[in-house]
Amino acid sequence: MVVQRKTQRSVQFELTEPTRSAVSAWIERASLRPEHYLFPSRLAKSPHVSTRQYARIVHQWVAAIGLDSTVYGTHTMRRTKATLIYKRTKNLRAVQLLLGHTKLESTVRYLGIEVDDALEISEQTEI
Repeated sequence: MVVQRKTQRSVQFELTEPTRSAVSAWIERASLRPEHYLFPSRLAKSPHVSTRQYARIVHQWVAAIGLDSTVYGTHTMRRTKATLIYKRTKNLRAVQLLLGHTKLESTVRYLGIEVDDALEISEQTEI
């Protein structure tokens, strides 16, 4: 569980098996204990990696695989996952819960769902 900074609401998320394995290996290698942050800062004044440092890391990853790092960032990953889940399932409520949105309208706006999307879903549903 993670607490969203903006809303102070807890949000669940899944870790794939490869991610779990990588995190476990990191915890062991860094000798982390439960009271430690998963990604500690190198700076004495901060106990964990800052959002700015995280953004720099993502920027470097994106550049390293040959993509334009001005187009991709930390928020891009969050939005892409939500968009892919919606496109596969058309389940707005599930995406709303995963994003931690309180209003379905916020999720619709976030995903950029238009009237055409709604009509397409309606046309695929027979009664």
